[in-house]
Amino acid sequence: MNGWALALVLVAAVVHAFWNFSAKRVGDGGAPFVFLYYTVSAVVFAPAAAVFLVLDAQRPQWTWLLAALVTAVLHVAYGIVLQRGYAVGDLSVVYPLARGTGPLLSVLVAVLFLGEDPGPPGLAGALLVIVGVLVVSGGAPAEDGASPARRRAGVLYGVLTGAVIAGYTLWDAHSVTELAVPPLVYFGSGALAQSLLLAPYALRDRARVARLWRGHRREVLIIGLLSPVAYLLVLFALRIAPVSLVAPARELSIVLGGLAAWRVLGEANAVRRLAGSVVVLAGIAAIAMA
Repeated sequence: MNGWALALVLVAAVVHAFWNFSAKRVGDGGAPFVFLYYTVSAVVFAPAAAVFLVLDAQRPQWTWLLAALVTAVLHVAYGIVLQRGYAVGDLSVVYPLARGTGPLLSVLVAVLFLGEDPGPPGLAGALLVIVGVLVVSGGAPAEDGASPARRRAGVLYGVLTGAVIAGYTLWDAHSVTELAVPPLVYFGSGALAQSLLLAPYALRDRARVARLWRGHRREVLIIGLLSPVAYLLVLFALRIAPVSLVAPARELSIVLGGLAAWRVLGEANAVRRLAGSVVVLAGIAAIAMA
């Protein structure tokens, strides 16, 4: 894998784990909370995208707008499903399942339908990442202290989130490569569309939006600013490396998320989850050699 692309992806993984930890601390914020942090992203990055369009010699295409609208719909679904998962399940179950299911589906589609060939080291690395994720998120309910219902809910929303991740990962790769949408323009216009899509629903309960802003302003700002940074780094990586390698390499964030769940949130069964994290790191090392 291209060294520059790997560096971008690994930095993105660190940032991604940190903002997901902040999202978990909010819990059941629902669509209003997602609306707040998408709006912060739009306020910061949509003007930056507009400036880029003015200064760049490349003429914008109508296909760029379509690409941004599709990714906005997928990211709105992602934000809502993820936040609901954090409300009903543990970070150490929802997060690794979401991050593992996403690259599994992305790699399968990329290899089977898009004609990508990451080679034996890349495929072996992707498999190790997926196995490590299953170790991290596995175990009996009695081991981690979660009720059966809470664990089932965490698994369900983790897998649903992963399916949406696979969808937007593949679409994003298509947008920034085949459609040649500049990553900053792609994200800035997508963030604006995400905020507008959620606005009618969120603003029906203005009182709740105001309460969330007052009580969780710090988390809103952290996610609204850091989520775009992680996302943009991955978009740039997708322009110089195949999605079948980029998607699983992002999963270093699972290690960091598992550590945060254990050390900060007090979630149990750290040994098994850290062992799974080591397997994930081995997979990333194999991907780096691809």
